[in-house]
Amino acid sequence: MVRDGSVVDGERPTADRGAVERATGPVVNRRPAGPRRPRPTTEPLRRPDALPVRQRVVRAVFLVLLTLVVPGAAQIAAGNRWVGRLAVRIWLSVLGVVVALAGLWFLSRTVVLHLATSWLVLSLVAIFLSLVGIAWPVLVVDAWRLGRPALLPRRARLGMTGLLVLSVLVTSVPVIGAGRRVWAAASLLDGVFGMGVESAAVQGRYNVLLLGGDAGPDRPGTRPDSLTLASIDATSGRTVLFSLPRNLEDVRFPEGSSAAKAKPEGWTCGDECLLNGIYTWGVEHRDAFPGVRDPGAEAMKQAVEGVTGLKVNYYVLVDLKGFRRLIDAMGGIDLTVRDRVPIGGGTSRVSGYIEPGTQHLDGYHALWYARSRHGASDYARMERQRCVMNAMVRQMDPATLLAKFQGIAAAAQDVMSTDIPASELATFISLGSKGKSQKITSVAFTPPLVNPAYPDFDLIQDRVVQALVSSRREAAAPSAAPTASPSLVGMPAAGGLSGVQVSSAATVKSSRTASASASPLSSAAAATADPVDVGAACAPA
Repeated sequence: MVRDGSVVDGERPTADRGAVERATGPVVNRRPAGPRRPRPTTEPLRRPDALPVRQRVVRAVFLVLLTLVVPGAAQIAAGNRWVGRLAVRIWLSVLGVVVALAGLWFLSRTVVLHLATSWLVLSLVAIFLSLVGIAWPVLVVDAWRLGRPALLPRRARLGMTGLLVLSVLVTSVPVIGAGRRVWAAASLLDGVFGMGVESAAVQGRYNVLLLGGDAGPDRPGTRPDSLTLASIDATSGRTVLFSLPRNLEDVRFPEGSSAAKAKPEGWTCGDECLLNGIYTWGVEHRDAFPGVRDPGAEAMKQAVEGVTGLKVNYYVLVDLKGFRRLIDAMGGIDLTVRDRVPIGGGTSRVSGYIEPGTQHLDGYHALWYARSRHGASDYARMERQRCVMNAMVRQMDPATLLAKFQGIAAAAQDVMSTDIPASELATFISLGSKGKSQKITSVAFTPPLVNPAYPDFDLIQDRVVQALVSSRREAAAPSAAPTASPSLVGMPAAGGLSGVQVSSAATVKSSRTASASASPLSSAAAATADPVDVGAACAPA
């Protein structure tokens, strides 16, 4: 309050506006020309309207890119903090699990492989990936919204729209695709594996019978067209293949087996009782194999045990007609064709040829290459089948599996059956990874080594032991002294299935000589006695 020009109660005198205007003219609020400057803000990410245009653009781009790196971080900075914190916690948990699995991989790969081959784990992972493939793009769109595109110049808005589309594709397509692949793996486990019972390795080896089914409208039942026993070292993964002719006669079953109880005299009825016919007999006599999912395959396992003297742990049966789909799903295979192979023949005309040389074969041509009989013997066809198997093993690399797994899994589910339980898949995947870098050797029990009409089973079992001793010797060669001899305890020797100790290669050699002397084909058999490197046998001549 002013009294006589003095200040009362600490108040400053206030000039009369009218007097000032009379003395100096009207009072005008003077502001600098140009756009009005925004007031400074302590929260630029939450107050884009208080930022210059350039910083608004940088802010909008930053929020979207931040969501690509750390989902939920943009929401914490500029949006719903509760949603952002939840997303970041989930993201950090996923990274923690990945790091833990990576560390566990170096400590114990078997544990990681067991998790990766668990139907429950794969199903949960597939569902989680599908949800992430939906939620992550939603967070990206929300980050774009928080960028306030309406406050941006037109050119910047167009750029942000393009960034949004690209970011949504990056965060959805690969993740949902991975989820579909994992779901395909879970379906494969559920549809093919999981029904068998674990069978422990015998004398350090897993023996798996590989059957190529040959069912058709013109044939009664399924008759395996290809019979190969794969003996896999349980430590190194080194594999020896034993190929058996489908027309082998007078097959005997192991003593005490279900097949031996049903037919104690063995599979002996002349030319009508061939080895591949045992599958149909087993299916027709299901009661002789109680509790077995596929009695035909079980009968074949026991028959091969009787022939080779090796305990057969599991079987894998592939429908050769569906085999075409499996090769196509892989993208074809590359192999070397040594001789001209006809397409067709028999009851149909020859429509073409697979020419010699290095060829890339699709499923149709690979199937004809493996099965063509026209102008060739069963034994030449068996050799071609081994070449196809070797090509598939060599070319089924991780990159191929990841890129085409969904198609491979779908094809395998339709064409393959096995009694390998899911709990054993980790073991075989690990062995397959180890064995991939080693050569696969093969022994074919075909003429002149074996006469299918009058087989010498003692000779066959001798050759089996010899091949396994040789394989183990070669595997141990880098770390063993030159004079060291491997031992195979419990391996069957010539003349019986009970098993005796084979302490050295010399023991095998003397047993083999005794057996070969009793065989009318002994002199010719010597030429084919040694195991053959399948990779070398299928290489260019």
